[in-house]
Parts: sequence; C-alpha cells; structure tokens
Amino acid sequence: MVHFVGAGCGAADLITIRGAYLLSEADVIIYAGSLVNPELLKYAKSNCEIHNSAEMNLDEILAVIKSAEAAGKTTVRLHSGDSSIYGAVQEQFSELDSLGIRYDVCPGVSSFCGAAASLKMEYTSPEVSQTVILTRTAGKTAVPERESIQSLAAHQAAMVLFLSTKLTEKLQSELLEGGYSEDTPAAVVYKASWPDEKMFRCTVGSLHKTVMENNLTRTALIIVGNCMKENPNRSYLYSPERCMGYRREKP
Repeated sequence: MVHFVGAGCGAADLITIRGAYLLSEADVIIYAGSLVNPELLKYAKSNCEIHNSAEMNLDEILAVIKSAEAAGKTTVRLHSGDSSIYGAVQEQFSELDSLGIRYDVCPGVSSFCGAAASLKMEYTSPEVSQTVILTRTAGKTAVPERESIQSLAAHQAAMVLFLSTKLTEKLQSELLEGGYSEDTPAAVVYKASWPDEKMFRCTVGSLHKTVMENNLTRTALIIVGNCMKENPNRSYLYSPERCMGYRREKP
C-alpha cells in the first residue's frame, strides 16, 4: 500500500494528524527533499527506509515502491504542501494503476494557505474579491493559452502564483497588460511557516524589483490582489441584521 501524504507548507507541526500517523507507521518513505522540511522525518520509526526523491527520477521512485510492495511493506510518498497542487502526482497514480498497486491520498496544508496565514489576510474579502486563482507563469512548463496571466488578470481576482519567482519581469509585465494597476497590492512569501520564513509586501509595479533585491529565486509564493487592502466592509454572514440558522431575530 502506498500513501501519498501532503507534508503541509513547511512547519513540521502543520502536517495533519493522519499524515503524521502514516509517517510513523511507514516502512518506506520517499520524500521531496528539496521542498519538505526534514524535521518531518522525525515522525518516522527508527528502522524506516528513507529516500530523497530530489535525487531520483520517476522510474527510480517506482522501483523503490515496487520493491517495497514485493516485500509487503507500506510506503509513504511525502509531497510538499498539498499534493494536488503542482505535485506531479497524476503520473505516479497512472503508473501505480497500471501495476495494480493500491494507494490513497492524505491532503496537506498548501503554501497558499500558509502564506495567507503569515500575512494575516483573507483572499475572499467582502465586496472586493470572492475568487482565488491559483496559477503559474509559463516557463519550461507550458501553460494553456486560455490560462495566460493576461487573460486571468482581467478578472481582477485574488491571484496566487506558484513557481514564478524566476520569471517576475515577464510576470509583472503580463499582470499589468492584463488589467492590474501598478499600485495593486502584492506580496512575496518565502518558505511560508518555515523557521526562516520571509515576507515582502509590495505592489504589482514593484514586484520584479522586490524579488531581485531580496534574491527570491525559489521556494516563494507571489500573491496579487486588492484583497490585501484594508477593507471596511463587514461580511453578510455575521451581520447583526441577518437572521439565519441558530441566530434569530431578538425581540
């Protein structure tokens, strides 16, 4: 059996209870060494076989899993954040399906949630933004034309950009061409929730300069949108004038 486990965004205690339990029971752990906090490996039992997938290709990962299955062992494939977002898991699922190897998935706290927590912000700000776009800038991995930064920027929604800090000159230009103004708030969060986390607030117009000046070339998330502005609007959910569910109009 293979368990795909989301490690969370960084801090070792932000893994789920289920994820920590699966790590503690695993005979074999294959973890994303360049992205996962090594403190998480302290959950593993002393005789656990541990592999760093940063040094492995897909065939080598599958070979370890097949060997573990043949020996009747349980494997945890430990991915950063939540494996459903840029986790490259679908290709692994397909291979395991073809091999008849059973697997399941334990979700994790994505870095876009960890970054918002660190910034003490809400993506879905009342009457400002009710949509969050998770995307990336086109680089070595192509992006469908219908999902270009320019076309997504036209919505003026909160936008979270993964895997884009090496391409911020291009990104900034595309955000502006798509419709964000130069003074639209932005932020770059490096290693959200890790001990060495860093946060930089800026604007779309100063995004590239901020990234370059602080040498933020990897393991950082970019957030763009007016949701980061101070918002005087209250939510309808907790409005004193609203009666709903357990909250009834007072006599």
